[in-house]
Amino acid sequence: MSAEAAKPGVPTRRRGRPRIDLRRLGRVALLGAVPRDRLPAAIGHVVEAHRARHPDADLSLLHRAYVLAESSHRGQMRKSGEPYITHPLAVTLILAELGAETTTLTASLLHDTVEDTDVTLDQVREQFGEEVGYLVDGVTKLEKVDYGAAAEPETFRKMLVATGDDVRVMSIKLADRLHNMRTLGVMRPEKQARIAKVTRDVLIPLAERLGVQALKTELEDLVFAILHPEEYERTRALIAAAGPDPLAGIAENVAAVLREAGIPADVLIRPRHHLSVHRVRIKRGELRGTDFGRLLVLVGEDADCYAVLGELHTCFTPVISEFKDFVAAPKFNLYQSLHTAVVGPEGAVAEVLIRTHRMHRVAEAGVIALGNPYAADHGSAAQAAEPADGERADPTRPGWLSRLLQWQQSAPDPDTFWTTLRADLAEDREITVFRTDGGTLGLPAGASCVDAAYAQYGDGAHDCIGARVNGRLATLGTVLNDGDTVQPLLAEDAGSGPSPAWLDHARTPAARISITGWLDAHPEALQGPHGSGPAGTRPEPQPQADTAAGGDHRPGSGATSAVADRPGAVRLAGCCTPVPPDDITGFLVRGGVVTVHRRECPAAVRMRSTGRAPVGVSWGEAAGCRVTLTAESFGRPGLLADLTEAIATAGAAVVSATVEPPSEQRVRHTYTLQLPDAAGLPALMRAMRDVPGVYDVNRARHPAAAL
Repeated sequence: MSAEAAKPGVPTRRRGRPRIDLRRLGRVALLGAVPRDRLPAAIGHVVEAHRARHPDADLSLLHRAYVLAESSHRGQMRKSGEPYITHPLAVTLILAELGAETTTLTASLLHDTVEDTDVTLDQVREQFGEEVGYLVDGVTKLEKVDYGAAAEPETFRKMLVATGDDVRVMSIKLADRLHNMRTLGVMRPEKQARIAKVTRDVLIPLAERLGVQALKTELEDLVFAILHPEEYERTRALIAAAGPDPLAGIAENVAAVLREAGIPADVLIRPRHHLSVHRVRIKRGELRGTDFGRLLVLVGEDADCYAVLGELHTCFTPVISEFKDFVAAPKFNLYQSLHTAVVGPEGAVAEVLIRTHRMHRVAEAGVIALGNPYAADHGSAAQAAEPADGERADPTRPGWLSRLLQWQQSAPDPDTFWTTLRADLAEDREITVFRTDGGTLGLPAGASCVDAAYAQYGDGAHDCIGARVNGRLATLGTVLNDGDTVQPLLAEDAGSGPSPAWLDHARTPAARISITGWLDAHPEALQGPHGSGPAGTRPEPQPQADTAAGGDHRPGSGATSAVADRPGAVRLAGCCTPVPPDDITGFLVRGGVVTVHRRECPAAVRMRSTGRAPVGVSWGEAAGCRVTLTAESFGRPGLLADLTEAIATAGAAVVSATVEPPSEQRVRHTYTLQLPDAAGLPALMRAMRDVPGVYDVNRARHPAAAL
């Protein structure tokens, strides 16, 4: 059932799939016994498709599976009127056309026997082995009698857990849903809409993540027709009314260029499916003639992909913004291809996909194209792909599936699981970030340091107080980019916990479920009691003796004295808080007061640039000084006490102290201090930086007031 590409010049825009006559097959299926040396005619299409991909396949297993399926379903009819056996036959044909191996096809023939007939799972295992039995069990629905309204979400949970051990379970389910969607017209409109929405929210994203584009695109069109019938009909009419395909001429030119360059290649026109055309129309407003399809160039080797790209960019005008390299950096669903766009001779822009024949099979069939990934000849490759942290990196257990299986264990409630599953599958892009120990973390695009912490440490991330991203300190809400190196920082004490604000930054279900669980178990964290812990509360500030950052410093007040070359009051600027032996300058402000700034202070630079005349100033003989310092830290219990102790040990007196409310685990302390000697300022700042949890101490820089 792979999406067929048309040769240049073929007028049809829609790929044509040979459809079997289900009514005829139903009549064939109801015929009498078949001789042992012959396969039933009803599965002739399946056998033909299977042998095209697997010429040496043993068909005896398929024969026995069909006989059991036909006999057990005999007398059952579908709502569309065909004998029920036509459904497992159609599902098996879909998988056979995608290249599925014999075990998968056997299980697909039997996938409804345990659910809808008297055949038991033990019988399936006994006659066809544990492997087939596991696949059939994986796709068997749970009974509504036992689970009620939770039957559907719990059935999907069961399938996903089974898919974690054998990805072929989901392959069968996707093919099963595709055939059901093809024949959904006999259902009531409200039931059609309900099934279409589940297909859109759950199964189409799963098909995308497993790389099965052939199933995904047809499912998208079927859902589009049910949920948006008017838009679908409009799009269908646009496709039908389109004139001669301008891509045909460009395809001929591309083929000629590649022949002249000596690069063996097939140049095909790949029509867009209905939903893709609709999306292009929404994006551009008006469709161009080349928007109904794309050129597909198939070559033999990976290196030929880049050779083709070079020829196209040399002989045609490339649209550089459209270039993407998914060969060197494959998508998380195994997809590989070079994407580009070129301008044809008459100015038409054609999108071009360049890939090998092997890449094309995988792009269409995804994990199904890999055959049996658990067979002996795949074992060494799978073992080679096993990373140090134990997460399987081979296609049988992609990173997103491992994360899904992990978080679903923490969501026992069916409604929570169902809602979270849909939200998780809505994330259609994935990034890879590096850990400092050399490992990697797969996260959805838009993930933050919070997500990375929970992905790496699980519930241990409750003690996270910050992170380093690419070696620099970052807030927990920092959004990560593909290729970043992230190091979550954990508190040494065990008394910390997450803040409710973390939920604003958590994108992964694992992080959100874990944070919510902790907050539910610690309701006091939501009440905002005073304290210096990391749960989103703020420490109680001490009474402020002087709210002016830096205050007025006058001779004889015990503060450092600056002397001006002219009579009048002298004040140290609060924007840069100068202290001896800073290089200083002064400016006359309102009231005849001389304000003293550090010479490199931005306010002083700005006043000089506007032509303000500086006033000569110098430091007096008084040794003491008053200075405002800002300490940036990660919140933890006892931090305020430790900082004030360090200040007192250095011999400084606290004139005022302000502690801002925590923001994403970071706390800013601002102290105005009276030092007995300005020379002790560097030592004081070092002592404050040495306090655990403090990562920076600076002289305060406040916005200058209008002068």
